[in-house]
Amino acid sequence: MSAPIGIIGGTALANLAGVQGAATDANAPDTPFGRASGPRVAGRFAGREVCFVMRHGPGHRIAPHAINYRANIRALADAGCRQVIAVAAVGGIAPAMRPGRIVVPHQIVDYSWGRAHTFYDDPARGELDHVDFTDPYTPALRRALIRAAEQLGFDPARQAVHGVTQGPRLETAAEIDRMERDGCDIVGMTGMPEAGLAREAGLDYACAAVVVNKAAGRTGGLAIHAEIEATLAQGMHDVERLLETVLPAL
Repeated sequence: MSAPIGIIGGTALANLAGVQGAATDANAPDTPFGRASGPRVAGRFAGREVCFVMRHGPGHRIAPHAINYRANIRALADAGCRQVIAVAAVGGIAPAMRPGRIVVPHQIVDYSWGRAHTFYDDPARGELDHVDFTDPYTPALRRALIRAAEQLGFDPARQAVHGVTQGPRLETAAEIDRMERDGCDIVGMTGMPEAGLAREAGLDYACAAVVVNKAAGRTGGLAIHAEIEATLAQGMHDVERLLETVLPAL
């Protein structure tokens, strides 16, 4: 039997409709790093074994800086996952990152702070490892997501630099200007330390991001929250279709 594929659900993807034979942990899984954000759901989706974790927990109650990223990644690794697809809702900085577009980022700039960002902070747990993070997303998994999105006619952004801010507030226009100068194309709040921890855990990891709004100072008329509300439901529906298409190819 092949290893289950881990899926981390973000904003508005609190569950995967159509998971067959779903078995849900009664409680959030406990790990050496504390409890995961919410129950771990295991079952079959698009013909593949999957293991699903809600990043923000039931009811979307956990703020980005307060998520136990270490426990979430460890819970997927403990379930036998070797590949993880992270779903994220992001803001668009570059003009091409228009609302509704699916983006498969290739790089990260981390502006977050104070988060438990490594498994190697306790010498009692084992020898320190400085993991290579030159390419934060696994190329083969990225290519599979891009091919599936193209097959569906989604015109995905095939690469983007993902800027990760602290949240939960949205950014100022000046902060977005700075991020653009730094080369960021999209902005989100949860891409790190999640990607770094996946690398430390030896998991293949890629992100399927949906642009749900133009970033601060770049709005085209709608207020940011109105734009997010108008875009989010369709964007996450597209992500579910993307997962249905990509999973059989992995």
